[in-house]
Amino acid sequence: MTAPLGPNVPVAVLGAGTMGIGIAQVAAAAGHHVLVHDVAEGAVTRAKRDLGQRLMGSVARGSMTEDAAAGLLDRITGCDALAEFAGCGLVVEAIVEDLEAKRATFRLLEQILAPEAILATNTSSLSVTAIAAGLERPGRVVGMHFFNPAPVMPLVEIVSAATTDPAVADLVHATATAWGKTAVRCASTPGFIVNRVARPFYGEALLMLQEGMADPSTIDAAVTGAGGFPMGPFTLMDLVGLDVNLAVSTSVYEQTYHDARFAPSVIQRSLVDAGRLGRKSGRGFYGYGPDDERPAPAAVGSGPVAGPVTVHGDMGWAAGLVGRLRSAGVTVDQGEVTEVAHLRYQDTVLVPTDGRTATELGAVRTLGGAVVVLDLVRDWETAEGVAVAAAGGAPPSALGAAAGVLGAGGLIAHPVSDRPALVLMRIVAQLASVAADAVMEGVAAAGDVDVAMRLGTGYPAGPLEWGDAIGSAALAAVLDRLHAYYGLERYRVAGAIRQASLTGGPLRTIERGHRL
Repeated sequence: MTAPLGPNVPVAVLGAGTMGIGIAQVAAAAGHHVLVHDVAEGAVTRAKRDLGQRLMGSVARGSMTEDAAAGLLDRITGCDALAEFAGCGLVVEAIVEDLEAKRATFRLLEQILAPEAILATNTSSLSVTAIAAGLERPGRVVGMHFFNPAPVMPLVEIVSAATTDPAVADLVHATATAWGKTAVRCASTPGFIVNRVARPFYGEALLMLQEGMADPSTIDAAVTGAGGFPMGPFTLMDLVGLDVNLAVSTSVYEQTYHDARFAPSVIQRSLVDAGRLGRKSGRGFYGYGPDDERPAPAAVGSGPVAGPVTVHGDMGWAAGLVGRLRSAGVTVDQGEVTEVAHLRYQDTVLVPTDGRTATELGAVRTLGGAVVVLDLVRDWETAEGVAVAAAGGAPPSALGAAAGVLGAGGLIAHPVSDRPALVLMRIVAQLASVAADAVMEGVAAAGDVDVAMRLGTGYPAGPLEWGDAIGSAALAAVLDRLHAYYGLERYRVAGAIRQASLTGGPLRTIERGHRL
């Protein structure tokens, strides 16, 4: 096992912005003397002052002693010139996200630092290989991508360029771990792990909005209430900034030579052009002025359930709904096995989504009722609501009956247009597919992908773990049906998912090269 840099080794941070001073805080908390430089006059002084105020806040809350706070701050020193970095064993660059600026900076650092010193970049989207290109010792350049705020977020992506010495990556991985972070390894590919795999979370929601499937509030409610995500995609885009989110999507799209799964949204571009950037501008998908109120998500009203509900066949990932209904005192009878597993209440049939539309399922003769499709739910015990869609031609009472059954179990029914895979299943299927391809293409190991998405984005489960819970065969079927309906290349099935659907192997054990 590789030993980390010892606390006696000085560390340098280039850039005193929010990220730079946060990284300096992490290194200083681990006992390192940290030098910080910024080209902007007074930037380091202001950053240290603000950090001191935050540390005093921690002291006031009792989470840090006054001596610990003072010691940490004393270990961070501002410097006026890069030449003062000469004795440092690790430099973490956190300057403007511009390739030429970073390359020029690294050329200067290479002339100053000792040959064994490590050059790390905190870039979130640029190629580490391109940053290292042209250096005399490109093998000592590595990505060390922290997430904002660096002292709080547990994840660090350790990014190896094509030229990175494996021993350098090992040392930086060990050092990040010693600093209290969870470090994952990945190759220098577009978006690394998190920014690549997360694209469908936003992209699919934006396409749903574009096609009028539902409004932002309803989509957000379906994602959080049924999926357990801490924020819906529109709320999150407003938080990080629509311009920032669009820039990342555009970067990944262009660097992957226009992979359709990462295509930016025309709606998002229009809002950015209009200056609606989210919270920071006062308006994005939602308004943030003093008089603005967020629209309530659509919900179907219902009356009490009169009579039993009957379950037919194996409900698979939706089996938890039966348990929730029974726990709420609803009588659920066991019926015969039919071609499509479903719940029946009077003349309404509730079918867990398999990627087919409710209208398509309505043509299945054995169902013999008004079909309402239920969206994916991660945890039926804690879910708050679920998206539903009724078949074309179904009477209005069908949605009300479905909402009555769900409401008896304490679930809100959020109506959306009848589209394949509804909301959450569509997003999760795409997340799993992009994650599986990332593993197959050598971006990162399956375990690191899942860990990165949980810790870097707050997902309730890694996309491959979630895919295994749904089942690879079911995932492949959902993606095939999305592809057939829309005719878009973005819904192609990842090779590893297709392979797993045939062999039964779990997605969490896939390796590069389809070895299951």
